[in-house]
Amino acid sequence: MLEQKLNALGITLQRPPKVIGSYTPIIKTGSLLFVSGQLPIELGSNPPNVLYKGKVGNEISLSNGKEAARLCTINALMHLKDFLPSLDNIEKFVKLTGYVNCDVSFTNHPEVINGASDLLVHLFGQKGRHSRVSVGLSSLPLNSAVEIDFIVEVGT
Repeated sequence: MLEQKLNALGITLQRPPKVIGSYTPIIKTGSLLFVSGQLPIELGSNPPNVLYKGKVGNEISLSNGKEAARLCTINALMHLKDFLPSLDNIEKFVKLTGYVNCDVSFTNHPEVINGASDLLVHLFGQKGRHSRVSVGLSSLPLNSAVEIDFIVEVGT
């Protein structure tokens, strides 16, 4: 069913993007997975290419900021698919933290991060509902417009 929803949205989960730094993309402790910060890396780009760069509200539109958040989520799903036997093992998206590259006058962080939240709920229903933090920062790695990390509960 999840694959059908992804296909209907034109999303194909490929190999996840390579990590950009000295870290592990996912750490499991107990039944929780901590998914490292995901950037809006262009699907299939090698080397990894950040598709949405700049400050939301200035260099890129609010709409493109939401698309960046959505792409971060797709990249996280690719890492989860690579890590888990099946995405059906996901019991719940527990928490999403979204970071928006913006200047001090920007206040629409929640709307930008809705690009991620809305996709999770569309794909996973109640399992996709999560707690959330959305904050603005003066810069992000590689001048990315958005970065998102996740805490996910999985079955055994």
